[in-house]
Amino acid sequence: MTMQQTAVPDSAALDDEAFRQTLRGWLDTAYAAFARSWPGGSDPRNLDYRRAWEDTLCANGWSGLGWPAAYGGKALPLSRQAVFHEEHARCGAPLGVNLIGHGILAPTLLHFGSEAQKQRFLPGILSNREVWCQGYSEPGAGSDLAAVRTRAEPAPGGFRVNGHKIWTSFADRAQWCFVLARTDPDASRHKGLSFLLVDMRSPGVRVEPIRQLTGEAEFCEVFFEDVFVPQDALLGGLNQGWRIAMAAASFERGTYFIPRLVRFSQELRQVRALALQADKQGSVPASSASASVRHRWARLAADSHVLALKSQRALAAAMRGDPPGPEGSSTKIHWSEAHQRLLELSMQLLGEDACLGVDAADTRAASLTHAYLWSRAETILAGTSEIQRNIIAEQMLGLPKG
Repeated sequence: MTMQQTAVPDSAALDDEAFRQTLRGWLDTAYAAFARSWPGGSDPRNLDYRRAWEDTLCANGWSGLGWPAAYGGKALPLSRQAVFHEEHARCGAPLGVNLIGHGILAPTLLHFGSEAQKQRFLPGILSNREVWCQGYSEPGAGSDLAAVRTRAEPAPGGFRVNGHKIWTSFADRAQWCFVLARTDPDASRHKGLSFLLVDMRSPGVRVEPIRQLTGEAEFCEVFFEDVFVPQDALLGGLNQGWRIAMAAASFERGTYFIPRLVRFSQELRQVRALALQADKQGSVPASSASASVRHRWARLAADSHVLALKSQRALAAAMRGDPPGPEGSSTKIHWSEAHQRLLELSMQLLGEDACLGVDAADTRAASLTHAYLWSRAETILAGTSEIQRNIIAEQMLGLPKG
């Protein structure tokens, strides 16, 4: 489901505010039309819906925003990319299913890939024709990335991969996976890894979806059983995987939290509306007159403001070209734990309506309940809170290890 091609406005011809207003007008019109045309109406939690909207964005030129023009990109500065993420979240449109491809793999290819690899893979990402997933976490090495045990052993013309990945987002929908695998078992933990581009349709790849609290299965287990990977699918050189993985993790710096913080502020307004509604219904424990509710809401409002400042600081640092630092761990902990507190308050305010579940007729209650259930993962994914605290302790506070 796509719309007529609409050119992205010429960045050089507009100032930031004019660019924002032009983008906002397009998004408001295009997303409303898309939602109306979807069978059964808007459904931002539906993965087919999310993929179709992502296809629409790509068909209308809203992909590859920061890529060089030589590879079909728009070469927009990071500030304009940030505006896109902010306005896209503001209009209520959902995140896509190829976030890994657009946000992580594409810039990694642009930086480390051979010309042949760029020509092969970038067009599929730009058009959203090929979805990517990330083969990092393993059952025995969740946030400890250097402890991966998946093996890639030499074979004629390439490698044979054997191993087991877990919590792999959208693996059941992806055509490709970039896999961190151990190619030198005798090297130190960080030095024996390689970064491989694996076709998910290869013989020996098996995907098992993992059912979540929400009833969905965005995460999957992936089993690699004697999977052949050709030599030209090695990205960046043998045993260079750790360096590439660390660089890949930095490419979304400055924009990663923008959609999440916009959503945080939107949910904060919903919580306030629930408390005011409780006022009218005379539900004192859940109303804005309750000292506990007022205190918790005020703390969350402060969280929202501070997180916005942290996001602006990260964006400014990325625009200056500063190397990534441990400050991102502070933002990740702050956001994930504050978001859980926000949604816990929303459940208190909803009361028994929260028990109606994610398919309740009350769309606000269903949306907040779904967000609450999903948020249980937020202190685990992208590095657990425990790992993030270790980073802060060691790299920011200078505390000794162990």
